[in-house]
Amino acid sequence: MNPSFEDHREHLTLLRNAALRAADPAAAVRRSLSAVDIECNGRIYVVGAGKAGVAMASAVEEILGGRIAAGVVSVPSLPARKSGRVELVAGGHPLPSASSLRAGEQIMRLLQSAAGEDLVLVLLSGGGSALMEFPQPELSLADIQKTNAILLKSGASIQEFNRLRTPLSQIKGGGLARMAYPARVLCLILSDVVGNSLETIASGPTAYRKYSAEEIEDILRKYRLRGILPLPVLDCLELYATDGPNPLPPDLRVENRIIASNRMAGEAVAAAAGGLGFRTTYLADDWRGEAWDAGKRFADLLLRESGRGPACCVAGGETTVAVRGYGKGGRNQEAALAAALVLEGKPGIAMLTLATDGVDGPTDAAGAIVTGDTASRARRVGLDPDQHLAENNSYPFFASLGDLLRIGPTGTNVNDLLIGLVY
Repeated sequence: MNPSFEDHREHLTLLRNAALRAADPAAAVRRSLSAVDIECNGRIYVVGAGKAGVAMASAVEEILGGRIAAGVVSVPSLPARKSGRVELVAGGHPLPSASSLRAGEQIMRLLQSAAGEDLVLVLLSGGGSALMEFPQPELSLADIQKTNAILLKSGASIQEFNRLRTPLSQIKGGGLARMAYPARVLCLILSDVVGNSLETIASGPTAYRKYSAEEIEDILRKYRLRGILPLPVLDCLELYATDGPNPLPPDLRVENRIIASNRMAGEAVAAAAGGLGFRTTYLADDWRGEAWDAGKRFADLLLRESGRGPACCVAGGETTVAVRGYGKGGRNQEAALAAALVLEGKPGIAMLTLATDGVDGPTDAAGAIVTGDTASRARRVGLDPDQHLAENNSYPFFASLGDLLRIGPTGTNVNDLLIGLVY
């Protein structure tokens, strides 16, 4: 089998679908939840938050049915058909909203009745940190929103983000597990975080993490945040660094279980590409840093494969964008634009960038498709790719060329993928 460049869009579609199947939340729940897991002499409560919450809650209801005493799961938007015993509530994303706070309060009230013989089943996926929130008493919603907005534009990694976000919440950093005590807690997790760090996914509501005064100060200094964060937030961070939070109870029973991840999706792409006749290279699931740099590095790798095809390279992770301009785009589109400049004039290469949740930044696109003629096509219609990259303006660039990847919200989230094909 010798794949043809003329079919590159069809090939990329097949590989994208393979990734999303591997990250299917309902299937992940079904294969991960055993009869032993749900043995319980008391009541079963279901709580959680995230972009995959609808499918995860639906799968849990299929398995447990009437055994569920009550449940609340916060999701980005409500489906046409709501779940039964698990109440789905619409939270805010990417910034927490008043509905995110209501979701956190509902979950806290529900867990107040949990007893030692009960089971609390927690469903977590990407976006859960914003969708489910309950701030420290001295903070307002406006304080939380402003802090999140500043951090989103700072270029901070998700790990750095959480050093400041976790201390501001009663749910994050193990707070949800503390609320569920003394019940047994089983947390099923779709990881959208490089390295699958439990305290980072949805800010670790069931994974205790205490950040030191030095770790907090390092982020404040690195991104020059002292002069722009709300004063109540700075006061709360200082109090946290000095006094809290208290450790979790020593007899707390918590199991955190990763049931789907970026690596699983990337390996599924590699397997599907092999079936199409490509020699496959799975690079890693830890690609980080500036999106434009990741796109450039990945394109350079594809160029090294030129003349040695057919070959497929796959990488995953989560990049960041330090906003310099006033354009519109997302990290996957920015990575694609940087790659298009590297690949300019190089035939027989195609590349896809994919946000597995279907939503790249504040846009309706999941990423973009580029080839060796993307940049030259743009120049012919009066678009300057270098200028668009400098202005963080990748969305209108690819929209003008018809190369945006628009698939809509996928109902899952295991971070981002870079997929390259060399013919």
